[in-house]
Amino acid sequence: MRVAGVMSGTSLDGIDVAVVDIDWPKFEVVKFASTPYTKTLRKKILAVSNTDCHTRDIARLHYELAECYAAAIAALGVPDIDLIGCHGQTVYHEGPRCTLQLGEGAVIAERLGIETITNFRARDLAAGGHGAPLVPFFDWMMLTRPEIHRVAINIGGIANVHALPAGAAATEVFAFDTGPGNMVIDQLTVIATNGKQQYDRDAVLGRKGKLDHRLLRRLLRDPYFRKAPPKSAGREQYGEDFVAKLIETGLPLVDLIATATAFTAASIAEGITRFIVPHFAPDECLVSGGGVHNPLLMAELQGLLPTTYVHSIDDIGIPADAKEAIAFAVLAAATKLGIPSNLPSATGARHAAVLGQLHPR
Repeated sequence: MRVAGVMSGTSLDGIDVAVVDIDWPKFEVVKFASTPYTKTLRKKILAVSNTDCHTRDIARLHYELAECYAAAIAALGVPDIDLIGCHGQTVYHEGPRCTLQLGEGAVIAERLGIETITNFRARDLAAGGHGAPLVPFFDWMMLTRPEIHRVAINIGGIANVHALPAGAAATEVFAFDTGPGNMVIDQLTVIATNGKQQYDRDAVLGRKGKLDHRLLRRLLRDPYFRKAPPKSAGREQYGEDFVAKLIETGLPLVDLIATATAFTAASIAEGITRFIVPHFAPDECLVSGGGVHNPLLMAELQGLLPTTYVHSIDDIGIPADAKEAIAFAVLAAATKLGIPSNLPSATGARHAAVLGQLHPR
């Protein structure tokens, strides 16, 4: 089965598409590409994310994004795709109460003539879960080893960790959002560069800044970090209002970027130390997502977890930038095969469920 997995995350950097050949449960990546959002489209998404807005704008964007997803898949030029799994663009998430991902699956199926699965999170919420994270199913299938205690870390807009004890059964895997990933750093970078940069490339700005320990301690006092999993976070907590309060401190923007980088690393390490280490001591952390390219963030994370090898998931043959798109290809295949693919131990759902809404070709 040849499946296209489509992911656009809370970092709002663009559309990731991975075409994957799946012979369950094995997979092979055929092609991967990322299509950046235009500034105009990114502005539209931000305008309807976690804020009061007109329902007209949400409805229009729901269809516009679907056209963009279809175009991104078609642009790869890969023939004989049997199935598409599209996560959609999250504009509001309040697990376990509600969630909303935009990108009308019927449009994708109509444009490409390919069966499409969307709306993966809804069934988990209906079953009492947070609807997130969903990638732990992929991690459990592909990364669990009988002799290695692993933690999979994804640093996108939001950061999350997936605990994979050696030889774990599905019920032993647990996961949760640790807090901000790149989201705060990216927003500050856009402001500091007057929109010329969307992220702190090679941590140039973060390295120029000075870490403000007092501010960092204050940020880490947020009760979220002490709340036991399952739990999820989003732009609701770490969006424009959060960044505005940072700017109100009067600190130079480069100092805020340095502090935000340390904040991301510290909140990830806090989550691992507080909630995973009591169960097992990780041998390694496999990092994916855009944060893997921030050398300052990676170095600080390694420094906070000195007994654990922190490195990119690239090192074991899974592309760090493509991992979540690959995961949604695998989740779509599971849905097509009738296999439940949420992990209640990760999302808090009452039971495992087959995820997603199917749109015929």
